[in-house]
Amino acid sequence: MTLSISSGLIFLLLLSLFLFSTDALTSLSDVSALKAFKAAVKPNSIPPWSCLASWDFTTSDPCASPRRTHFTCGITCSSDSTRVTQLTLDPVGYSGHLTPLISRLTELLTLDLADNNFYGLIPSSISSLLNLKTLTLRSNSFSGSLPDSVTKLTSLESIDISHNSLTGSLPKTINSLANLRQLDLSYNKLTGSIPKLPKNLIDIALKANSLSGLISKESFTESTQLEIVELAENSFTGTLGAWFFLLESIQQVDLANNTLTGLEVLPPTLTGENNLVAVELGFNQIIGTAPASFAAYPRLSSLSLRYNMLHGVIPSEYERSMTLRRLYLDGNFLTGKPPARFVRANAEVMGSLGNNCLRGCPGKAKMCAPSQKPFSICKQAYGGKPKS
Repeated sequence: MTLSISSGLIFLLLLSLFLFSTDALTSLSDVSALKAFKAAVKPNSIPPWSCLASWDFTTSDPCASPRRTHFTCGITCSSDSTRVTQLTLDPVGYSGHLTPLISRLTELLTLDLADNNFYGLIPSSISSLLNLKTLTLRSNSFSGSLPDSVTKLTSLESIDISHNSLTGSLPKTINSLANLRQLDLSYNKLTGSIPKLPKNLIDIALKANSLSGLISKESFTESTQLEIVELAENSFTGTLGAWFFLLESIQQVDLANNTLTGLEVLPPTLTGENNLVAVELGFNQIIGTAPASFAAYPRLSSLSLRYNMLHGVIPSEYERSMTLRRLYLDGNFLTGKPPARFVRANAEVMGSLGNNCLRGCPGKAKMCAPSQKPFSICKQAYGGKPKS
């Protein structure tokens, strides 16, 4: 009996030792990286109920389960519970630096620190995260340039570092990110021009920066899957070439609030299908006439050329377009009579033809607001009496 009890105790002891040993699963490099990550966050910015507050390395292993009291959120581990694959923080206002030791999390697939108060540089050591697919640092206070080393992360599919304070130019080798589908660097302080873009990019957003120069065909020549282009609120200049609206997959374009002066638009070819749906070119300095060719795009439903320097009449092709539902031409120097379809009581098209030099735009018509320019301004714009 004594021997049997002793054997049972030994078995239980061995079992407990085994269970205890399986608790310590996470690789030491990942644990050290997580410790350094938390240490770089200001303690007074960590609410007691937050994810980071539950990270207690003295009593628990990050990848051990169940996570009832410690490491309750913020990280996801691999199926064998040895490596950290996701670091996704809750948006509670954490403040601190992103430690260079983040590079030790070499199996990381997702790094998401969005909607917090991280500041300082994005460490160049981030290039060690070769498996990273999603990099989201949106709505923080990161400064400095986007490190060139980011272009070594060839597994990246999505980058969102919008709403920060990044400066400098875009990496010239960003096109090496062959798997990148989404790039959002809007609302930063980036300068320079657009480099050659990745070939599989679908959505690019660079609005509200200080980018400048021409919008070059060479930048877009390999991006055959590009659907959405948001470049508003920059300082792009010159003429936007006809090639732009003929990009193979283009659907939505926003180039408002730049200093573009020219616009070339060709109708889509009959041999290919064009999916252009929305074009926003307002608040530029585009001169010439409103391009009639826009009406030839079979799916175009929204067109804005407001507050430019357009002269001449509103193209009759716009009135005949069966897909156009939003049309903003206000703030130009357009003359003649407004198309009847746009100003009748039951008009299907919304928008504005106001603040032009039109004749006979009914005050009760929504499309005619605001009122037309004074005759004296229109006369000056045309060097005499505006042509009807």
